[in-house]
Amino acid sequence: LTGLPSIVIGIVGYVVIVLSIGSFSVLAGSISLSIIMMPIVVRVTEETLKIVPHSLREAGYSLGISKAKITLFIVLPSAINGILTGIVIAISRIAGETAPLIMTILGTSLFFTGITGPVDALPLRIWRLASQPYESAHAFGWGSALILILIILALSVGLRILVQRRPSFK
Repeated sequence: LTGLPSIVIGIVGYVVIVLSIGSFSVLAGSISLSIIMMPIVVRVTEETLKIVPHSLREAGYSLGISKAKITLFIVLPSAINGILTGIVIAISRIAGETAPLIMTILGTSLFFTGITGPVDALPLRIWRLASQPYESAHAFGWGSALILILIILALSVGLRILVQRRPSFK
């Protein structure tokens, strides 16, 4: 699913979710974005868990600890930095996705009315402003794009600070 174009996921989201619910909604958009995000998180988590040294697991087994406790208390704490990095990478990717949102949440200038109603999103706002013929709209679009970049930068820097504060098990 990682190589699947986001417009295809948007169309599938429209056909499966929007048509069954009967309206464009936050729920449909979030499900479509989670479909984009999930393969990234799963793949990074899988690779991160593979690189945890077997000696840590073997030390737990030698102490008579169950497999579940080894996973929860030894393997996951050792791999949490990589898992968090994968989550932030996935969030950063979906933060800029426009195609699935066009097909599933539609966008509106009105206030948020609930999870089953249409809503506006920053990537949709940027797309809408960029498609306007007015220079002032383009300026607002560039400003919105800057805000989106700053949000992604803040996520990355916040993760870096969080990872540096955590003890490393190597």
